Amino acid sequence: MYLCIVNDINETMAEEQFKLENQLCFRLYTAARLTMGAYHPYLEPLGITYPQYLVLLVLWEKDKRPVCDIGKRLLLETNTLTPLLQRMEKAGLLTRTRGKEDSRQRIVSLTGKGRAMRQQAAVIHESMRKEVTLKLGEEKEMIPMLDKLIEELQRLNKQH
Repeated sequence: MYLCIVNDINETMAEEQFKLENQLCFRLYTAARLTMGAYHPYLEPLGITYPQYLVLLVLWEKDKRPVCDIGKRLLLETNTLTPLLQRMEKAGLLTRTRGKEDSRQRIVSLTGKGRAMRQQAAVIHESMRKEVTLKLGEEKEMIPMLDKLIEELQRLNKQH
């Protein structure tokens, strides 16, 4: 019988947790989806998707990386990354070769076309900075908070 008695404050709090506007996960999902959409006009002429752009960013930093290193940088499992790399290889942006020391390892390298795309993509970052108007310092404040959230979510995912 006591289970049916609900304190008004607790009931209000319980109802608040189910409101969409109170969900951090919804805001993150929406921000990610809108971010990819904002990049689309810049990436479409290059013939690449946002996840492919992220792979290219990693390879432009340092070419000739093992697939597992790219996965670690992008926080992607190999089974998610491999089809993405296969499509990029078919598009002529990169090659995947067997590792010299370990033939089970695949080394991903940019092709001439993949390296040349860096020049074409050079305007993307600056264009996005101009279009997304954050006050000076807001972006720098957000990065450590998002890094902490990512770290906590990784920890949580490892537990499950």
